[in-house]
Parts: sequence; C-alpha cells; structure tokens
Amino acid sequence: MKIAVVLAGCGVMDGAEIHEAVMTLYAIEKNGGSYEVFAPNVAQHHVINHLTGEVMNESRNVLTEASRIARGKIRALTEYRADDFDAVIFPGGFGVAKNLCTYAFDGPECHVDRVVEEAIRSTHRAGKPIGALCISPVLITKVLGDVTVTIGSDAGTAADIVKLGGEHEMKEHGDVSVDRENRIASAPCYMIPSSLADIARDADAVVRAVKELSGEL
Repeated sequence: MKIAVVLAGCGVMDGAEIHEAVMTLYAIEKNGGSYEVFAPNVAQHHVINHLTGEVMNESRNVLTEASRIARGKIRALTEYRADDFDAVIFPGGFGVAKNLCTYAFDGPECHVDRVVEEAIRSTHRAGKPIGALCISPVLITKVLGDVTVTIGSDAGTAADIVKLGGEHEMKEHGDVSVDRENRIASAPCYMIPSSLADIARDADAVVRAVKELSGEL
C-alpha cells in the first residue's frame, strides 16, 4: 500500500505536529506500506518561536519547512495525483489551520488553499481513503461537508464540524472514527491530553483503518 502524507510545515504552533507526522510515517512502514511526503509550496502564515510562543519577525515556506521532517524527500502538493496512491493522510498541527486553511483565524468561514482542496477532492472522487489526525478532520469537513469525523471531545471544534455540515463522534485515543461511505478515518491525537505513546497508537489506528478501507486488510 502506497500512502501520500501531506504536511503543513514543521512545528506544532505554525506547521505540522512533528510527533504526529513521524508516527504516521512509522505506522505506515510498520503496517507494510510505503509513503511519499507532500506539502504545499506556499508561505507560512507566520513563524512562532516554539520556546516562547511569540511570533517571530521572519518568513518561511511550508514546503521547505516540511522537508525537515521528510529529510528532504518531499514533493510540492501540485505534483500529487490520486491515481498514484492508495490513500492520503493529513497529520495535524496548527499549520493545518493556518497554512492549509484559515480555520485558526476565520473558524467555519475559513477558506482552504486551492491545491490542498483539489488534493482532497480528487482523492475522494477516486474513492481512495483519507486519514486525518488531530485538527485535520476540520479541514476535511470544510472541503467535503457531509462526513463523519472525530477531533476527540473538544466541544467548540465539534460544534464547528457540525456547522460545516459534518457529524462529530467523540473518541478517545486508539478509538478511530471511520466513515465507510466517504472512506475517511480520523483520530484525536493532541486535540485531547496525550502522551507520545497515545499519538503512536492513534497514528497506527488511522493507518490500519485506511488500509482496511482500501481493501488491503
């Protein structure tokens, strides 16, 4: 099974959540699959000093930053083709809500990067599974609308998912939400209190669910 993994930069506050990204890649290999990493070639919304939490007066590129996690083996999301993969997975991190879409600033009225939106829509049209960790289910719901996902138990975000036309399921770690009709698998990760072991368990659960949805299990 070959899975595309889409990253939103590098670092929980302004990019991809690194633990979720790495554990997703590990889970794919652990479950007998392979992966390619993608990211949009766009400017980050802003750069956060992860030591202080303050905004830094500099600019960075999402693709360039995500390449840190991918060890340089990464492609621009414009090169993604759903026909070349069995599934796509979106790890979380605030970059999903800042760089892939504007949910962090605009809530349910957010807009989605057009390349990101096409990657999601083309995968869905092709009947391929989509995995979403942490805040990423909001992104998927914004694009596809009537889907079932989880972000754990955060009431405010769950309410926004409903506003976007989706259905929210409350889940704990390791208990993945599976929308069989739309072939979407999601897990809460850092949307609820988590240890690194919890993140590993959630990533593995999503990968296994995606694998099952694709007919590989």
